[in-house]
Amino acid sequence: MAAAGSASVGTIPVQNLRSGDHAFVSYADDDAGRDVVSAFAWAGLVKREKVIVFAAPHLDEEQVWNRLDAPGVLLGAAREHGQLILSSMRALLHPQNGFTTDRQWQRITEETDRALAEGYTGLRTYIDMHWVGDLDADVDVMMHRESHAQHLFTGRPYTEICAYDSRWFDSGVLTAMHEAHPCRLLPHLGALHVELTDGMVQLAGEADLATREQFIGAVREGLRRSENSRPLTVDLSGIVFLGVACAVDLLRLVLAHPQGPVLVHCPPNPARILRRAGADQVPHLAISEVGR
Repeated sequence: MAAAGSASVGTIPVQNLRSGDHAFVSYADDDAGRDVVSAFAWAGLVKREKVIVFAAPHLDEEQVWNRLDAPGVLLGAAREHGQLILSSMRALLHPQNGFTTDRQWQRITEETDRALAEGYTGLRTYIDMHWVGDLDADVDVMMHRESHAQHLFTGRPYTEICAYDSRWFDSGVLTAMHEAHPCRLLPHLGALHVELTDGMVQLAGEADLATREQFIGAVREGLRRSENSRPLTVDLSGIVFLGVACAVDLLRLVLAHPQGPVLVHCPPNPARILRRAGADQVPHLAISEVGR
């Protein structure tokens, strides 16, 4: 995990990744997750970070470039100047033929330092974990690496996504790796993640027409659970897009359940949308703005 105050924790959309994050994501078909790696790469380029994509070994270079959804000036320039690189775990570990935790840690540290020396603000890598099979690596050794890699991120401008194909890794490995990473990514753009705990509804991702019913259901259940107990907190700090329809739905549901106060934690943009939808006229509702 990165230095205190800089690392993300929990389930978040890829857009909310910060420097120093070590993230887990899984996918279940060959086209899944391509928007995640594209968004991750583009964000790194905009932030003046160096980006290395370690794609699945069975994909050729042309296939990987096509998956970045990116013909354009920024990508072309980044590719030409070495800001965006396609590589492999074999190439990273060269001249060592096999995988060892120490060798991989050494090389990532070297590549982070190299990115800084080249004038970039940091390094971010997308690592498809099919390299484990390609290098015939021991899964237990890989899992140890994943759960003991904090030093790569602590106080360092290094960000990493580890992408696991759920068709290849068994469920026990996936569960362990999901828990070992400080933050977990939503599997694709446009998704909404819901967590319900006592007195709180936590939402992350995008609340729009595609996820509206899920959004309504989560808020309604949170209000139901809080009817005879503590005030309800609706945490929208992980929301990257709040549609007007969902904003109105939230206010409507709060109006229909006036039993107690509702506190909404949200970034400035969702807060602005809620106020324009009439949040200031809803009794028992308060908005607390939070930064990213």
